[in-house]
Amino acid sequence: MVNIREAGARDRAAVATMLGRAFADDPAMSYIFPDAADRAKRLQRLFGLLFDSDGVGMRLVSQDADAGTFWRPPGQAHVPTMAFARRLIPVLHALGASLPRAMRLGDAVEAHFPSEPFWYLHIAGVDPARQGRGLGGASIRAGLARCDADGVPAYLETATESNVGLYARLGFELTGEWSVPKGGPRFWSMMRPVGA
Repeated sequence: MVNIREAGARDRAAVATMLGRAFADDPAMSYIFPDAADRAKRLQRLFGLLFDSDGVGMRLVSQDADAGTFWRPPGQAHVPTMAFARRLIPVLHALGASLPRAMRLGDAVEAHFPSEPFWYLHIAGVDPARQGRGLGGASIRAGLARCDADGVPAYLETATESNVGLYARLGFELTGEWSVPKGGPRFWSMMRPVGA
């Protein structure tokens, strides 16, 4: 049995490092950071910032922090401009010259958010060395239990087509397929009804 728990401040570095490895070849991250060496250097910083900003919702990790999910609560999927501005220096440090691509991708993601309330599965990742052991699915199911308890559907988007089947097995239904403008990656949007 996989033990899933809430991540705390002491988990930040380990989770950011794990997610950096998990997303090393992700199409969205490869678009933001086209250079592989630069991507490897910057992903941990970026996921550290996302760990902080997604603290408003759920940050769920496996016992050894080798898998995790970040969830934003209903009504808080969008990052307010003022929250972004307050973190501008760390964001610039994490993104560097990739900031315009990251903003283009973020705007495209937000443009496809559903209009009804939803829990947003913002990040889901498993350390590549630990994949295939059910850690990711357990982490997602733990978040979905909270969604069901709240009576709110869950939403996600993925830039990795092979993930669509995994999410479908967890009750998500495909709601759209779209691409980031100006040569960006293709995404699949998925929604999971309450109790699916």
